[in-house]
Amino acid sequence: MGRIAIIGGSGFAALAGASVPAGPGADTPFGQTSAAIAEGTLGGRQVLFLPRHGVGHSIPPHAINYRANLWALKQAGASHVVALAAVGGIGTAFGPRVLAVPNQLIDYTYGRAQTFSDGTDGTVVHIDFTRPYCDALRSSLLQAGRLAGLSPVDGGTYAAVQGPRLETAAEVIRLERDGCHLVGMTGMPEAALARELDLCYACAAFVVNWAAGKAQGEGLMAEIEANLHHCRADVDRWLVALAAGFKLDADASAP
Repeated sequence: MGRIAIIGGSGFAALAGASVPAGPGADTPFGQTSAAIAEGTLGGRQVLFLPRHGVGHSIPPHAINYRANLWALKQAGASHVVALAAVGGIGTAFGPRVLAVPNQLIDYTYGRAQTFSDGTDGTVVHIDFTRPYCDALRSSLLQAGRLAGLSPVDGGTYAAVQGPRLETAAEVIRLERDGCHLVGMTGMPEAALARELDLCYACAAFVVNWAAGKAQGEGLMAEIEANLHHCRADVDRWLVALAAGFKLDADASAP
């Protein structure tokens, strides 16, 4: 039977009940993972956990070995992957401290290893990426949020940008014109690699700041840290509710 894996983003280098082992990440055919994979119990269920930025948040978004991370989680028995993401809010419904489960994304990244099908084995693989997130896992996240007394927003388009710098106001205007509601730095190629490995993947996003130009003043790191701290407690409750009630059947649409 498959397992739930949680990929921790900013503010989630560790997960209650799943201590990340000390030492280097796991070796894979695609290099080393960001950290060793942790195994623990959440909501009475065994889960896997991997902090994408490393244990000490030392790996910037553009330098993460996304291929190694997803490959190792698959080899460890993961069938479903919840990707935690600290993001900036663009749309009016996506202000600071809002939780969201996006249903679309646009990729603005460059120079990252985008696929396992890199031509070295003489094959080319084209995945259907019309709906980049797993509908079943999205539904389960939304239901779990409601059961936890939270109100995650259903839907929204995630803009995956290069980082590690934050965006200019003009760039955010372009993202909004393109139809984006959230902006983050790690959504791709993670989602596409999960699809190549036939993993059911969804994003649990939490807004830690208004994107550049969407609020008065600059996005001060102190404000971001305060919002991240607030969201941490909500996301912990969210994940416990998900793990406690989730059905691992491939076609499960709700806990």
